[in-house]
Amino acid sequence: MSQFVDDLMMEVKAKNPAEPEFHQAVQEVAESLELVLERHPEYRSAKILQRLIEPERVIMFRVPWLDDQGEIHINRGFRIEMNSAIGPYKGGLRFHPSVNLGILKFLAFEQVFKNSLTSLPMGGGKGGSDFDPKGKSDNEVMRFCQSFMTELCRHIGPDTDVPAGDIGVGGREIGFLFGQYKRIKNEFTGVLTGKGLNWGGSLIRPEATGYGAVYFAAEMLTTRNETLEGKTCLVSGSGNVAQFTTEKLLELGAKIVTLSDSSGYIYDESGIDREKLEFVMDLKNRRRGRIREYADKYKEAVFTAFDGAQESNPLWDHKAECAFPSATQNEINEKDAQNMLKNGVYVVSEGANMPTTIEGVTLFLDKGILYGPGKAANAGGVAVSGLEMSQNSSRLPWTREEVDNRLQLIMKNIHKTSVTMAERFGTPGNYVNGANIGGFLKVADAMIDQGVV
Repeated sequence: MSQFVDDLMMEVKAKNPAEPEFHQAVQEVAESLELVLERHPEYRSAKILQRLIEPERVIMFRVPWLDDQGEIHINRGFRIEMNSAIGPYKGGLRFHPSVNLGILKFLAFEQVFKNSLTSLPMGGGKGGSDFDPKGKSDNEVMRFCQSFMTELCRHIGPDTDVPAGDIGVGGREIGFLFGQYKRIKNEFTGVLTGKGLNWGGSLIRPEATGYGAVYFAAEMLTTRNETLEGKTCLVSGSGNVAQFTTEKLLELGAKIVTLSDSSGYIYDESGIDREKLEFVMDLKNRRRGRIREYADKYKEAVFTAFDGAQESNPLWDHKAECAFPSATQNEINEKDAQNMLKNGVYVVSEGANMPTTIEGVTLFLDKGILYGPGKAANAGGVAVSGLEMSQNSSRLPWTREEVDNRLQLIMKNIHKTSVTMAERFGTPGNYVNGANIGGFLKVADAMIDQGVV
């Protein structure tokens, strides 16, 4: 690292102790932006990067709720309103036991650049709670969501902050959250995205993150005159992003051989076809079961339990050309990256946020593979959230084809921006630098225009 990045990171770590994910996200961006700050000293003198690192607002609150036995539970709720230079704060809510301030700050920081890349007028934010919806009844989830929104509603609105879903927050949770907001505020507005189709939602929204990651991979492959057809793909996760990544890959003729959850992963050498994907969707979305049940149903598949203490994840140690990490942050470490490269992976399109450690990213970049970082590759989800906001503002729903066409165009433009910016600043083919720089410039110019605020 240069002296500038060293000094910046020393300051960030001193101000934000015990937040390793946030430190990691800031370091990656800072290393890319050195190229910009050397050519444009006005950004350095205005301390744009330092201002981007500091959230505009951090909201933290308690969330008390009653379980079905009448016992009181207390969780912690958060909303990080990171940057609003180009539009209202926009970003998901995550309900998961691992949620803490550092993780949400990293997600909100990444969201600023991701939202900027979409070219839609959205700032960056993120929120959530350490509440775990797994194993809870619908009524328990409803009571938690109502308590959570009773506080959050003071801080959000269609022109202020528009949350969406993330890990642990799907259609059920968005419905309960929206209902409580409407009840308290006495207004029907586009304050949340990911809503049901009958009450303001957008077609393609559930599919958007997964579809977008595949569209981005397809765009990267066009630079080598290749397509996804016939390629073997490793997909991690089995939630929304992984499901629709798999669906779109099947549509484009690829072969998918893995899916996972927190208990382990399945490897199906014969490939996950549409019938098997439907089983996974029913298992995860309706029965809320574990991925090992896939191997009980399909005997040709092998389930392998995974312990987070292992030095590497065996999911990434299979022959393949493409990988779509779609589970959670830092699921690919240096050893995993080595295994992927050894087994022939040369396309990585990140459906999750920051799923690869800095050491893993460095390996991918050094080897010159097609590596699409999350802030570019998984921007499809928030892009269609932005389109949902547009539909809510006009009170007009768009057709599935119209939304999908707009999504494909946005992903093409994000790819083009990443390629162009990487070339302009002397690192052709480096999608990390291209995405970071492309996302930064729009926000930085807006911040300068608006003064020291």
